Amino acid sequence: MSTSPAGPPPADGLLSAARRNLRELAHGLSHVSHPPTPLLAGAPRRWQRLLPYAVVLALASTFIPVTINVLITQYGVAGGVAGALAVAQAAPLLMLAHRPLQAWWIIFPADILGAVVLLAQPVEKYDIWPWTPPVIVGYLFVLLAIGLRERRRTVVCVWLLTGVAGLVLHLIATDRSNGSALLLFMLGAVVLVIGASVRERGEAQRRLAEQETISEAERAQRTLLEERTRIARELHDVVAHHMSVITVQADSAPYRIDGLPAEAREEFTAIAASARESLGEMRRLLSVLRSDGTEGERAPQPGLDRVQQLVEATVRAGLPAELSLAADLGEVPSAVDVSAYRIVQEALANVIRHAPGARTRVSITAGAGHLTVLVVNSPAEHARSPLETTGTGHGLVGMRERVRLTGGTLDTGPLPDGGFRVAARLPLPPAKAPSAQQTSEES
Repeated sequence: MSTSPAGPPPADGLLSAARRNLRELAHGLSHVSHPPTPLLAGAPRRWQRLLPYAVVLALASTFIPVTINVLITQYGVAGGVAGALAVAQAAPLLMLAHRPLQAWWIIFPADILGAVVLLAQPVEKYDIWPWTPPVIVGYLFVLLAIGLRERRRTVVCVWLLTGVAGLVLHLIATDRSNGSALLLFMLGAVVLVIGASVRERGEAQRRLAEQETISEAERAQRTLLEERTRIARELHDVVAHHMSVITVQADSAPYRIDGLPAEAREEFTAIAASARESLGEMRRLLSVLRSDGTEGERAPQPGLDRVQQLVEATVRAGLPAELSLAADLGEVPSAVDVSAYRIVQEALANVIRHAPGARTRVSITAGAGHLTVLVVNSPAEHARSPLETTGTGHGLVGMRERVRLTGGTLDTGPLPDGGFRVAARLPLPPAKAPSAQQTSEES
């Protein structure tokens, strides 16, 4: 069965579309597209926020007397009528700072009424009709404010109504009309395009600033997650090592210790099975965390025993650094050990990147239940440009995350002489009290 080509759309469809467009235009004219906030309300300086009020006050105070004078002297309108028309046509200019569309609803009918009133006056040679010179200039300010604040649909509707009103008045008195209707229509188009362009450019800049803010927040969150994942991998390695030790000790206990009862052997077997199962679960988790395939991170994590090598490598790289490491730090947990090394490593890397050649002092001490890591550098001795003018923030984020996860505190910031300080306090376990047997032997 063949199908005939589609014909023209039915008339009721065109009428429905026309009615829908008219409803949208009417809605645009009756509903403002912005909150009742004044223009430049978000400006950083107070004089900028007050500028729109000063402009509209100057416009109203200028156009009211000028309109009265023009209507009386040039068109011969009575003083009372001229004053009423001037107030209706110019006083709403005070609303342009925050409600330009409402101001247009007052000024536009007042301008039409003024043109009708002028029809009763005698025609002079140099009279401009239907729009007087003050009406043309004042109306352009109204259109500019509408273009800066309203949507494109509202702007187009205002412009078309202006042209329609001018055309109707021209047809009413063609012998008196001398082109001011067309002049306002053309100048209004230019002013509306300028206002709409400025508004759309401002909105584009605002959206770009919002997007940059969102991107910066996402970047910071991604940095935080990456550092947390790295810390989780390192902590996982530490815990996995201890779980492996527990498994081996539990498995070998029946062979190393003679005379164990059967209940103790079963208990050691259960401990070994539980540890082995937990170790398997942790290794599966580790494979997920290491899904990026970085095999280099499978090496044992460095600790305080390698800080000396780290400082020596930094000195060989051209950074004058010295290390003060306490001889007896006591028992340092593995998580604190790794975190302290990473903090020193990142602090030295920051000095190399941002203050090449600066003298740096690294101090690691233990006392009062805390391990204190202090890295202080002076300003760069030579006026050389840093290797990196801007940082990504990964280093400080990683330091804070490591210190927070271990329950410590971190203090970073510039020094008065232009240097920089990184100070971390990481908690240490309380010292074990000597057993009673050792005390008796010593006594």
